[in-house]
Amino acid sequence: MDKFVTLICHPDTPCASVRSLAASITWERHGLLRLHYRLEGDIASLVIPHAAAPNRTDGLWQHLCLELFLTDGWCEAYREYNFSPSGEWAVYDFADYRQGMTDVGLAAPNISVKVDRDILECDVLTQCGFSTGRIGLSAVIEEKNGMKSYWALAHPAGKPDFHHPACFAAELPAPLQ
Repeated sequence: MDKFVTLICHPDTPCASVRSLAASITWERHGLLRLHYRLEGDIASLVIPHAAAPNRTDGLWQHLCLELFLTDGWCEAYREYNFSPSGEWAVYDFADYRQGMTDVGLAAPNISVKVDRDILECDVLTQCGFSTGRIGLSAVIEEKNGMKSYWALAHPAGKPDFHHPACFAAELPAPLQ
């Protein structure tokens, strides 16, 4: 997936502050994925976490959080990556749909952020233990008015749920040879 794909706002969580949100995913080298998120809109009306030490942190999804979900496609197990513009991050493995969550001991990803008046870009370089499978790219966006919106490649019927198989809407690109 060398090109950007558009993330769609869940219809139950509209966001007037964001005009578009797109993401791309490519292999940097064997075992390392590069993700790039590009948000366009009224950046001043968003709650953007302040820079912090690149620590593993739980609960990032409660604020502005950029996410990647991966499954090898052979079983119900999957991996969830959470990245904050602050530099904080978390990675979890799930044995099945929202069950059996365990922390994954990966090295801290490299997260770099560029913020302009109407663009927020976040570039992430992270380890990946998968080489094939389905992916879900998603984001939680928090506005200063307290509203949150949920963005993904695809959404299942009902409330926002990035863990739902319908959100795993793209193929992991083939690794570099």
